[in-house]
Amino acid sequence: MKQPRLDERKAYILATVVYEYVATAEPVASQTLTHKYNLGISSATVRNEMAELEAEGYLVQPHTSAGRIPSDTGYRTYVDELMQPETLSAADRRRIHDDLRDASRELDELVDQTTRLLGRLSKSLAFVTKPQSETQLFKHIQLISIAPRTGIAIVVTSFGVSAQSLFELSSDVSADDLTRLSSAFNAHFANRPIDEVGESEIAALVAELGLTEDLRGAIATAMQSARSDEIPEIASAGAQNLLDQPEFSDVRKLRSILRIVEEQRTLYDIVADAMKSENPRVKIGRELGNEELADLSVVTVPYRFGPHAIGMLSILGPRRMPYARLLALASGTAESLSRRLADADV
Repeated sequence: MKQPRLDERKAYILATVVYEYVATAEPVASQTLTHKYNLGISSATVRNEMAELEAEGYLVQPHTSAGRIPSDTGYRTYVDELMQPETLSAADRRRIHDDLRDASRELDELVDQTTRLLGRLSKSLAFVTKPQSETQLFKHIQLISIAPRTGIAIVVTSFGVSAQSLFELSSDVSADDLTRLSSAFNAHFANRPIDEVGESEIAALVAELGLTEDLRGAIATAMQSARSDEIPEIASAGAQNLLDQPEFSDVRKLRSILRIVEEQRTLYDIVADAMKSENPRVKIGRELGNEELADLSVVTVPYRFGPHAIGMLSILGPRRMPYARLLALASGTAESLSRRLADADV
């Protein structure tokens, strides 16, 4: 059912209710708005307008409280139509820049440090997906002998993914032969899109070098592991911040939420559709698709690694989150991370 368009006065009252509830975590009464904000109308008029906003689905009245709080629809209208964008302070920008400038050049450690930083600054749970790309490039393979007929194949891609697979051979192969095959493979396929390196080309190269069919299978398996379509790795930090939110004073409720968000599959499902967009996204309450997470919202912003690879940077917290502030924080962090990745030799 389509929501009725709000007139200017109702829109202002709804925005003020959201602002007040985010700040206090207490249901908002008409007297509160009249006393704290210069609305230019009587308390009775505010009360009537809030009752209409409730009837239209923008506000709800929890329990027997005299005050009201925003519904999912109220928050959605606020985020999409009423919210004033914020910019990061110079101090926050400097802190993000300095923290990432001093971070490790390794992709995994850089993403982990970004996640911890975002958790601290947002006072919420932060999680970051490692970059994904349909056009990741093959960089190099290393074939290492660990026994006469056993070895390890290590494949490294353009954004630092390292896939390892153990292989067994039916006959002895020398370490020199493995080195020769590795060098030939790297010279032939380096910087090619990994999905374009087919088994027929692998087989042709192995045959050209006079090596066994077993090695073709070993390389094909390692390449398949590197291009696996499993969900990307996700780093998370700041779950303990939810303890400080009054919405989660019920320990059983919080424990249930933490159990769910500890599952990488759940975190990925929350932001998977945002992977198709290069714009910030906000999901509110039941939009997360899990009833147990209905008291939460998530802000998601993409970051880039090279011209094609995209990762997602997200903040998960109560629906009563400062959306404008967290969007600015996530966007600023994503910009700094993208720049740092462009400079890093990862």
